[in-house]
Amino acid sequence: MQPTYVLVHGAFANSFSFAPLQAELGLLGHRSVAVDLPGHGFQATFTPAYQTPQDLEALASAPGSIKGVTLADNAAHLIGILERAKRNGPVILVSHSRGGITATAAANARPDLIDRIVYVSAWCPVRLDVGDYYAEPEMAGVDPAAFASALAGNPADLGLLRVNFRTAHPDALAAFKAAFFADGTDEQFLAFLNTFQPDENLDVGGSADRAQAATWGRTPKTYIRLADDASLPLALQDRLIREGDELTPDNPYDVRTLEGSHLKWLADPAPAARALGELATLPSPPAQA
Repeated sequence: MQPTYVLVHGAFANSFSFAPLQAELGLLGHRSVAVDLPGHGFQATFTPAYQTPQDLEALASAPGSIKGVTLADNAAHLIGILERAKRNGPVILVSHSRGGITATAAANARPDLIDRIVYVSAWCPVRLDVGDYYAEPEMAGVDPAAFASALAGNPADLGLLRVNFRTAHPDALAAFKAAFFADGTDEQFLAFLNTFQPDENLDVGGSADRAQAATWGRTPKTYIRLADDASLPLALQDRLIREGDELTPDNPYDVRTLEGSHLKWLADPAPAARALGELATLPSPPAQA
């Protein structure tokens, strides 16, 4: 029976970013559903202060709908979608970047709804909390402070993280391009940047949300490495794969690699669509004792 691919976006993104990939999947004969996590997509906040001419003072204090959204909220929303998708047959859950945290939480809670979980350069914390990985050697080249010039407001006051992606500040734009889409043209980069929303929630989970061997570990899993990713470096991707395999040695990752940056696979989706399509025919690993 044909599976449904359920696609989960990363930070500041939404279901819109999957449109080119869904077109390619559809042309290959695959069914897919792109998820908007709570506070994303048409639930996102775009204040008049974010429009041109921008009012940066007002932008720094305007309330946002994503305030108070938790990882538990994200996981519950995703589980509801997985329940509906599962009625139609097998489900392949695909996550990107920060969306991997939500996918992992859903797989911890309801592995019965997922026939294969796929991480595309996505977070799947095993030994550490997500924030703690940033202090590890694999993330040494990633500098969150590089985006400081585009931050809007104090996250502690707003109850959310707000980034002004419509900035024209050359340092901020250069930092964004280097981190996300260094292999794209300037036009492609700016087009993608304008699909982002300014607000993201603050909850990236804790130790209870790391991959759990008894539940998450029963699910067949694939990791698609992005070879030129600067925001989630290849060394960190490989560490997450290694830690996941050590947690469930009888159910290791099926590992694949795509060339390109953090966003290239979404802007040029044909290779990714072919790789994902191949997963529909993969056999499941032996049942765990």
